[in-house]
Amino acid sequence: MKRVVITGAGVVSPVGSGVEAFFENLTRGVCGIGPITRFDTTGYKAKLAGEVKDFDPEAVGIDRAQAKRTDLFAQYAMAAAMQAVADSGIEGKVAPERFGVYVGSGIGGMQTFVQETEKLLNRGPTRVSPFFIPMMIGNMAAGNIAIRFNAQGPCLPVVTACATSSHAIGEAFRAIKYGHADAIIAGGAEATILPLAVAGFSNMKALSESEDPNAASLPFDARRGGFVMGEGSGIVVLEEYEHAMARGARVYAEVCGYGNTCDAYHITAPHAEAVGAANAIKLALEEANWQGEALYINAHGTGTPMNDKVETLAIKKAMGEDAARKALISSTKSMTGHMLGAAGAVEAIVCAMALKNGVVPPTINLRESDPECDLNYVPNEAVKADVEVAISSSLGFGGHNAVVAMRKF
Repeated sequence: MKRVVITGAGVVSPVGSGVEAFFENLTRGVCGIGPITRFDTTGYKAKLAGEVKDFDPEAVGIDRAQAKRTDLFAQYAMAAAMQAVADSGIEGKVAPERFGVYVGSGIGGMQTFVQETEKLLNRGPTRVSPFFIPMMIGNMAAGNIAIRFNAQGPCLPVVTACATSSHAIGEAFRAIKYGHADAIIAGGAEATILPLAVAGFSNMKALSESEDPNAASLPFDARRGGFVMGEGSGIVVLEEYEHAMARGARVYAEVCGYGNTCDAYHITAPHAEAVGAANAIKLALEEANWQGEALYINAHGTGTPMNDKVETLAIKKAMGEDAARKALISSTKSMTGHMLGAAGAVEAIVCAMALKNGVVPPTINLRESDPECDLNYVPNEAVKADVEVAISSSLGFGGHNAVVAMRKF
């Protein structure tokens, strides 16, 4: 069995781009949620989102011609991947056939799909772009990243809704652990702050209808009423330990556990008894050989009434009541909103940074306690803590559960 470490990371998010700026803003409690600017929200119940601000593909190294042929989700993925690869220093230092890409998206090129559908309906079939299909399909972020970095090894775009990028990192971890690659660019991206998506999520009663950015994304708070859509990308470079050491790479954390389960219960609702989620946490901690060391949990923590109480129950079931109460838990979705297919990777990066820096970011705007959410969610202020193990939990529509565990390096 091979050991696996994180040697690079990249983030494009509503609270900043670049890992250092992103994590600093999280620890300061900066809220990236605000009024939707992409379209007129008159007639929409949900009016807030976590939008990426001032994103310029050319400024991050994506040329204008490439940007025109690439959906926004794939642009976010490429920007974060370029950060991660540069951060790791791995380019040119790994055999192409041993270099992989596991980057997914929960929805894919929805912006392109909507735009080209409008062209078809309003201007006829000859006006649909010849790039429509390669821009829209959800695997294209992974494909473009592989082309950019000549990664000829395993390439796997995962699609498991909100658990997408946690599964991508977990499966990449396994591929390296079992010797199928020396390094893999892994994570996810999403860009769906669009009228159709907002209407769809709103009509299924999933989104917060608050118009106050500080009273909208409220994980574990008694006032919570739905999640707030976010967007962006999180990408890590996972590398086999000996390979990383041989080239003198800097290491953020060691990935050491992965739980992958399904509720097999309902298309959107979590299992009320938290069976699948608890088992995913348990599997990840067992593989990580957790023996009660100081633990940080970056919770899925969406701010929906069902998710947060079920996730609290899952943590208790997986670890036992006493250990659960000792853990430091936070939901950074209180600041970023729910980045959907990008959420798990971004939150895995939070875990790695918490281990590296000894700081746990808060759950902001947590003001009113809920008796069904009675653990330590690090309310409102970051805490300094020398945690040894961290886990990132993601629970997706369809009952998909993914938990990634890592250790301080």
